Amino acid sequence: MEITVSGRHLEVTPTIREYASTKAAKLPRYFDRIASIEVVVDKHNALNYEIEIIVKAEHTDPFVVKCAGIDLYACIDDATHKLERRLTDHKERLRNRKHNV
Repeated sequence: MEITVSGRHLEVTPTIREYASTKAAKLPRYFDRIASIEVVVDKHNALNYEIEIIVKAEHTDPFVVKCAGIDLYACIDDATHKLERRLTDHKERLRNRKHNV
């Protein structure tokens, strides 16, 4: 699994890269067919950040989550939480698909 952290209008520091990578590395717990994760950090103005996380998994469309706010680390936390929920729901749908007649 490949994790990529990049920035738009912002220099990604090693601490931001490490924090986003550790949060993203926990996502395969919720769905094991993840091929790659891309984290894009965007700075709109002096106070607003936007995080976009794109998860590409086997046999499905990519999961894309965006989160915006003032605190960069809180945005990363919120986006990973949203992805955890989406991946869990997707896994449940795959599991229970055979039983719905």
